[in-house]
Amino acid sequence: MVLVYLSPYRVLVTFFIASLCGLLIQAQNQAGFISIDCGASADEKYTEESTGIDYISDANFITTGVSKSIASDLKGMSQQQMWNVRSFPEGRRNCYKINITINSKYLIRTVYLYGNYDGLNKTPKFGLLLGPNFWHTVTIHNASIFQYNEIIHVPTQDYVQICLVDTGLGTPFISAIELRTLTDNLYVQSGSWETQRRWDLGSNKSYRYKDDRYDRYWEASDINDSTKLSVSISDKIIITESEYHPPAIVMSTAVTAVNANAPLVISWEPENETDQFYVYMHFMDVQVLTTNQTRRFNVMLNGKLWYANCSPLYMGGNSIGGPTGLSGKEIKFSLERTENSTLPPIINAIESYRLIESHQSGTYQGDVDAITRIKSVYGVKRDWQGDPCAPATYLWDGLNCTYGDNEVPRITTLNLSSSGLSGNIDTSISNLIMLEKLDLSNNNLTGEVPDFLIQLQHLKILNLEKNDLSGSIPSSLIEKSHEGSLSLSVGQNPNLCESGECNETKKKNIVTPILLVSISGVLILLIAVAILWICKRKKSKVNHQNKISQQSTEKDDSLQSRKSQMYSYNDVLQITNNFNRIIGKGGFGTVYLGFINNTPVAVKMLSPSAVHGYKQFQAEVKLLIRVHHKNLTSLIGYCNEETNKALIYEYMAKGNLREHLSGKYNESPFLSWKERLRVAVDTAQGLEYLQNGCKPPIIHRDVKSTNILLDEHFQAKLSDFGLSKVVPDDGGSHVSTIVAGTVGYLDPHYHSSNRLTQKSDVYSFGVVLLEIITNQSVTGRNEENGHISERVSSMIPTGDIRAIVDSRLEGNFDINSAWKALEIAMACVSRNPNERPMMSVVVIELQETLATELARTEHNNGADPKYSVAAWSESELMPLAR
Repeated sequence: MVLVYLSPYRVLVTFFIASLCGLLIQAQNQAGFISIDCGASADEKYTEESTGIDYISDANFITTGVSKSIASDLKGMSQQQMWNVRSFPEGRRNCYKINITINSKYLIRTVYLYGNYDGLNKTPKFGLLLGPNFWHTVTIHNASIFQYNEIIHVPTQDYVQICLVDTGLGTPFISAIELRTLTDNLYVQSGSWETQRRWDLGSNKSYRYKDDRYDRYWEASDINDSTKLSVSISDKIIITESEYHPPAIVMSTAVTAVNANAPLVISWEPENETDQFYVYMHFMDVQVLTTNQTRRFNVMLNGKLWYANCSPLYMGGNSIGGPTGLSGKEIKFSLERTENSTLPPIINAIESYRLIESHQSGTYQGDVDAITRIKSVYGVKRDWQGDPCAPATYLWDGLNCTYGDNEVPRITTLNLSSSGLSGNIDTSISNLIMLEKLDLSNNNLTGEVPDFLIQLQHLKILNLEKNDLSGSIPSSLIEKSHEGSLSLSVGQNPNLCESGECNETKKKNIVTPILLVSISGVLILLIAVAILWICKRKKSKVNHQNKISQQSTEKDDSLQSRKSQMYSYNDVLQITNNFNRIIGKGGFGTVYLGFINNTPVAVKMLSPSAVHGYKQFQAEVKLLIRVHHKNLTSLIGYCNEETNKALIYEYMAKGNLREHLSGKYNESPFLSWKERLRVAVDTAQGLEYLQNGCKPPIIHRDVKSTNILLDEHFQAKLSDFGLSKVVPDDGGSHVSTIVAGTVGYLDPHYHSSNRLTQKSDVYSFGVVLLEIITNQSVTGRNEENGHISERVSSMIPTGDIRAIVDSRLEGNFDINSAWKALEIAMACVSRNPNERPMMSVVVIELQETLATELARTEHNNGADPKYSVAAWSESELMPLAR
């Protein structure tokens, strides 16, 4: 606490400089003032007559909104800065950006006078933000009376952003913004404190600048059971000010208790009892006391001594203020006369400020600078106002950001697809070093794909399709794409080529003239060749027939390429101990447990009655011989001996996903939410590798929960590739084929069109993800139950995620991660393939979902190294090929 007493000697000294101080009061300049008339015409400057304050237009502080004027009959009753308003009929958040001095202390005021500027005669309600944090809900109470919000703020940047937010309760507007620099020793030293009251007690008039050097608003007020006191202020008398400098005119009035023996009480009930307040009281005796008179009192706070033995001086100001915040259901001050005092307590003015919680940090400044540069370079026409990432409710369109307790948000996604961009890919993008997804597709970008994109070490998705880019794609980007760590899309850029291809094209262009010069010689050679061809035609026919005959005897030659993986039927008998133990059955045949060098394996024997069995056997062998990934089941070997066909896989000790969800797998408890999300991530990574890590891409065509197997560590692997199809390397995006797959998991678009695409696997995966979330059957027992996607879709509008998630989890999951997983699943099962996400996107979104759940479980149970996010290497979070 601070208590300032001024001695009579000091009062006498200051009396002699009264004339000088009087001149200073009249000559106060406005250094440190920023006064903005919102809605004034551009470049307008003026001095407001009644206050002498200089105002400027808001045109240089904001790029949105429209200027309007209040009703003409109200202009004569109002100061000039309130004659216009800036209204914001468009955009959720509109922000003023005002440059200031970092770490200085400011009094910031926003002023509103509705004045029926829109002719609707309907007062609005809207939100007010200071940077990324909520400041106040502005409720306009009276169309004809101005009101304001005021805050003391110590900024941590060299600018402040004041944002008006549309809450759907009327169009936001503002009349004026006023910033006033405060000295360092005034009030609090950090944070943001909203003015609750600044009362000039005993007065019947309100004051501001020039009476107050800081242009604070002092409102006339009284206290119950009090009587007014005052003293006349003349040029010959000066009031000695306290360090808070309340104006002399304010200190010239006071209140005291009507009953000399009764306390003087000032109290209020905060809206929230946890709110913290700073309170400052200002005292000065306005009565000349006789020698036998004394005025001394204690200040009590909620019944406890707050400050003792206050004895104000005549014409000498002193102030007390608390350095710690006050809180409670009631804030009650009682000024109580001491036993040796002959006069009751007195008080001249009081101020109180409420702490504005600033939980949300602003976006990392490097990211802010980069995205602001991008906005400027490309002239982005989006609702990009205020802080890019904060608060998350008003995240900029096309961005995603990381958030965490006490962490600065970072931009991780930039989607400017179909934004009318032109020119080169700007270097400022390289400064968004935490980017994971960058989508610049469907624009008019030109020039080369820049090398700096490889510096974005976290980049997992890069979409540059449908532009006019040219030159070579950096080899490092192509390598990352082939590795599967980057989903790279560069199609429909006619002049773009992979590294090296451009040089080959140039060489061809150089060789062409040489060929034209030599064409006459070639013609002569062609005549000679034609003669020889006629002579050998008969012999050629004979050779061709012999070749066809030879191919017919080598129909399985394509399966001979990996002899080390070939096993004889006798080998299979030894491995399975004469087919001693059955571990599964399916349409393909029976699966047996076997051992190779004491390592368990699963041996799937082709049943002679299996429909299309041999064709599926060939397809699976050919695919698994060349495709390897940690989330795809590994083919150890195969047997292709006459009618005996077998596939030998790695053994998956924990069975399939469907068994665990249904409770049929009794050797372990049902899967937790964390384990389910890991299974989903593993499966998605396997599919993502088939789509992006394999050249040409592969479509699984039979993704379902029974084809997702779990090893002893519950790592999931996709199995059964008998129906898989390779996407032809002809520039097409689909395979025209007969419909095959499993009812319920089958893509409805594929079923109706026979056009199989990578998005068909995305649909099937979405159905599996819904199974993981809900543990419901995919297809209902009757038509009324419908498909799982329809049942879940009907429950979403209730907003009860617990009613959707598997009840056996008993609510033991992070609600945010559950909603996000459900959102991903519903996007995957969209009826329109174009609305389904790419698997690379699904992988990243599911990894984020799992990270959210891991954070919860680690927080509640302590870090589990098996599932800790920190324990996961980058390779475990990304789909890698072996």
